[in-house]
Amino acid sequence: MADELISRSAHPSGGFFLHDHQTLKDTLHRLEQEEQRTLLLGVTYALMDFADAHPMRLRHTVVMETGGMKGRRRELTRQEVHAHLKERLGLEAVHSEYGMTELLSQAYSHGEGIFRTPPWMRILIRAEDDPLLVTDVRPDRIVTGAINVIDLANRSSCAFIATDDLGRLHPDGSFEVIGRLDNSDIRGCSLMYA
Repeated sequence: MADELISRSAHPSGGFFLHDHQTLKDTLHRLEQEEQRTLLLGVTYALMDFADAHPMRLRHTVVMETGGMKGRRRELTRQEVHAHLKERLGLEAVHSEYGMTELLSQAYSHGEGIFRTPPWMRILIRAEDDPLLVTDVRPDRIVTGAINVIDLANRSSCAFIATDDLGRLHPDGSFEVIGRLDNSDIRGCSLMYA
């Protein structure tokens, strides 16, 4: 996905900066001086590492975290992560992506950790102690429990995923991710990198 975004932008400064924090810092500094609108997309622990090593004020850059510490840092709540990134990078908001390797679609948050899905993706909440007790959107209240995802873009593969993520489903269909179930496996495509 990131490679496609970089290709479509065709901007000469677009690229991957896996462990090259100095080049990323220099690139962001230059783009900020040029007032170039920029998207910095990264896994949570990498953005935290970068922000700790190179605090700066980003005014023309949208920072989007894609979730999780993947066992590389102490797990924090999304609110703690966003507060830290906002303070270290001088941001008003941190955007987020919620998705997984098994799904073709993602949900996005423009800040405050409230995610919205595309029309072909739906979030349901199941009871932590009963996988068969599943709740859809309730017009009268917020529902809390483990997140199930239906992604109809996965028509040729598994369109139904029961995650180990804990969430809150709001009456308007938006949702929050509030953590992981106790004793759940560390997961994520970022585990492929050493």
